[in-house]
Amino acid sequence: MNIPNMLTIIRFLLIPVFCIIYFSNIKYSFFLSMVVFFIAGITDFLDGHIARKYNLVTKIGTVLDPLADKLMTLTVLFCLAYRYIIPRWIVAPFLVKELTMVIGGINLYKYKKVLPANYYGKTATILFYISIFVLIFNKSIGTYLLYLTLCATILAFLNYFIHFINIKNNL
Repeated sequence: MNIPNMLTIIRFLLIPVFCIIYFSNIKYSFFLSMVVFFIAGITDFLDGHIARKYNLVTKIGTVLDPLADKLMTLTVLFCLAYRYIIPRWIVAPFLVKELTMVIGGINLYKYKKVLPANYYGKTATILFYISIFVLIFNKSIGTYLLYLTLCATILAFLNYFIHFINIKNNL
């Protein structure tokens, strides 16, 4: 197991840590859980950067990395919606997009194909981290940024869908 894949595994392990802290009664639990979320974001950046820079990209990494991202994103959204920090309805489009991406990814993986991350997906991910960061300090602005993130996520999804169809047509 290489360093990028270890960072991805760490991100998986941070998901329950986030939840435990978020729902705990400790002082500053919301802020501390957001710190865990941003540590996960740093591991997300580092694993991809290291994998590409040092030619450590693995097939399992290309599958596990986006799965860890999706699980962390959905976990944060569910937790924030549960406590009414964000509108509950906003979770649904993210959930539909992520479930569709996982199902499509599994479908392609059967044919030894992987749908790689692209500019639109990375932009939506960065916007998500920014909107959550702003949400910590200003709920109103953070929520509007989350709406913008939702728009970027929908564009990313449409782009992935087009690539998925092209790959499937070339099988």
